[in-house]
Amino acid sequence: MSIFLIAEIKITDDAWVPAYAANVHSIVEKHGGKYLSRSGNIATLEGSQNNNSLIAIIQFPSKDALEGFIRSPEYQPYGKARQAGSISNLFTIDDTDVAGTISYLRAG
Repeated sequence: MSIFLIAEIKITDDAWVPAYAANVHSIVEKHGGKYLSRSGNIATLEGSQNNNSLIAIIQFPSKDALEGFIRSPEYQPYGKARQAGSISNLFTIDDTDVAGTISYLRAG
């Protein structure tokens, strides 16, 4: 079962961004993850505009793999720098369908 990390980031101090952008994707890959998007091209279609600087979507093969990435000693300094220089909201979702009506997703 795949799990997805969705990170909504509003950068408040961009000093951390170059090192994070250059290095974190390889840490993600070491934990079996893959960026599906890391974009600042955000358009609000419904609801309130959130003023995020970027949104990243990362797919991991399992919850354990995602947690291994987040907790890894290698990621910690980058995570702390991101937290200090941004307002970050991180969410996870799995690859299920809560209604159970989409044939290619597992009922959730």
